[in-house]
Amino acid sequence: MIQRRPSMITAILLCFIVVAFANLQIANPLSLSQQWHLILGAEAQEFADFNFAYAQLPRLVMAIVVGAMLGLVGSLMQQLTQNSLTSPLTLGTSSGAWLALIIVNVFFPSLAADHTALAAMVGALFAMGLVITIAGPKNITGLPLILSGMVVNILFGAIATAIILLNDQYAKNVFIWGAGDLAQNGWDMVHWLLPRISVAVLLLIFAPRILTLMRLGHQGAAARGLNVIPFFIVLIGLGLWVVSASITAVGVISFIGLLSPNIARALGARTAKSELYTSMIIGSMALMLTDILALLLSQLTLEMIPSGTTAAAIGAPALVWFSRRALKAQDQISIKLPPSKAQLSCWAIPLLITFTAVMLLVSATIAMSDNGLHFAIPDSFSWALRWPRFVTALAAGVALAAAGTVLQRLIYNPLASPDILGISAGATFALMAGTVFFGANIFASGSLIAFGGSTAVLILLLLLGRKNQFAPSSMVLIGIAITALIDSLVQFALAKGTQDSYTIIGWLAGSTYRVTSTGAVTLSISVLAIFIGLVCVSRWLTLISAGRQFAAARGLNVQATSVILLCSVALLCALVTTTMGPVAFVGLLAPHMAVMLGAKQARSQLIVAGLSGGLLMLMSDWIGQTILFPMQIAAGTVVSIVGGSYFLVLLIRGQKRG
Repeated sequence: MIQRRPSMITAILLCFIVVAFANLQIANPLSLSQQWHLILGAEAQEFADFNFAYAQLPRLVMAIVVGAMLGLVGSLMQQLTQNSLTSPLTLGTSSGAWLALIIVNVFFPSLAADHTALAAMVGALFAMGLVITIAGPKNITGLPLILSGMVVNILFGAIATAIILLNDQYAKNVFIWGAGDLAQNGWDMVHWLLPRISVAVLLLIFAPRILTLMRLGHQGAAARGLNVIPFFIVLIGLGLWVVSASITAVGVISFIGLLSPNIARALGARTAKSELYTSMIIGSMALMLTDILALLLSQLTLEMIPSGTTAAAIGAPALVWFSRRALKAQDQISIKLPPSKAQLSCWAIPLLITFTAVMLLVSATIAMSDNGLHFAIPDSFSWALRWPRFVTALAAGVALAAAGTVLQRLIYNPLASPDILGISAGATFALMAGTVFFGANIFASGSLIAFGGSTAVLILLLLLGRKNQFAPSSMVLIGIAITALIDSLVQFALAKGTQDSYTIIGWLAGSTYRVTSTGAVTLSISVLAIFIGLVCVSRWLTLISAGRQFAAARGLNVQATSVILLCSVALLCALVTTTMGPVAFVGLLAPHMAVMLGAKQARSQLIVAGLSGGLLMLMSDWIGQTILFPMQIAAGTVVSIVGGSYFLVLLIRGQKRG
């Protein structure tokens, strides 16, 4: 145990002191004696003195305090759930707090000044309650809890994006908060935070004994007089309050609460008390180190890099590393698809084609005006505005549906889709990185960069997933890591405060608004060619679906076939992401719809899923244009809300079945 190893404790404390000292020396011209006098309360005389006393020193204190709180709550959550991948990030609490803060700033601005921490607390509690309800109390130790948190993150993120785009004039002041910035202009925020996190003292005093008893199991703890459920709720409530106050002060900083307890256990912390205290120290060091990296990068790039961005850049690969040790191939998710027909009706495909044609006609001729919905043959100007949008929506839906179908059959995972596995996120990450760090135009970066991002994620999935036979655990957690990386880049871009901020967030919502006629034609022709190719080689999917050994015995080169199919998936995702931005859940929802209609053969599933996905995107795009006229909601946001809700229903059905 770590408390029996004084040398380990001494080493950790020495590292803490060294890191804190290094943090203070960055861009600091003062001598050590001058720094010491200012720390002891000497009056500042020159600019360097003021910068040290009212910027660097409170920034260091904030990093130490917030890092400690994130480490403490991360350890608390992981011990309560007995799940080493539980944290404010993976439980959806960060996205809940973010959404609540946006709602308060936009709709209740009079409350924003004094009640931001309370709003963040309510949002975090709601998100976590939703996640636990979805996963079920029996599944808080496994992957369903993490997956539920990921879906809630996507769903809440889509709602938050829609609110920002519809009320951009009120949401500007939340951008810097979302980036996770430790910069301070005095001691005011430190003085605001310290009394609000004082409840952490209660956690340090009472939580170790309660957590120790909880390790005995529900019955063992009850036999020793502990009523588990009330204490679980109280501890979670206190922990979420501490996190809410911390991220209200500095913004969303991911991964510190996830990694600190894992590192503490790796260093030898075995008891509940030792893990809590060690996680606090490691959390402080981790946040100071990421802040040092942010400061150094800011000096090199002459851009203010938020600490939240560097925390995500370090934490995302670390999450993948720890997840390989924490979750096993046997860690399955209970998913119960809705009842499906025994076979595909002969009327199913003609009806889908008819509905799609009708929806195309509606998109072209029926629009919202001040007098309500009206039908009109579009003139040349209206036609030039409308047809690129509905052609793009149709092509994007077909592309993502085909990609989801191929993935689900290729890795034998009904949860596989480009967004859940992070393949679409890889394309988004590549385009966002080019925009943020190299100044590229996100609409002119080209599909090649996006294809490179998607391909890199696919390679990562293959390398990490092969060991565990492409278990859902590895796939989902890679998606979480990449999504968190993208979120950090997005918040960094928004925090810069330029006019491009709304352009970027509008693109990330998955909108057809800025699609050109050239882009629509290029996307539709490319998707049509790839889709026809996939239908022609559907026999490959049929053989692989029966098993790789079976396919090889029938003369199929499984490895080469898998590479070709996965490259097709990456290219489809890259084309869609480059043209209209990332779109979630279509690749999951459309293949399920096809199976429910009875399309169980590879060829028929591809065709029915493609038609279903195209129809879904067409409807989402038209609804987004009309429901809040004259304002518009991006098609990607509409389909994310619909698809996310569907996915949550699937998880709830699976939990009840279990």
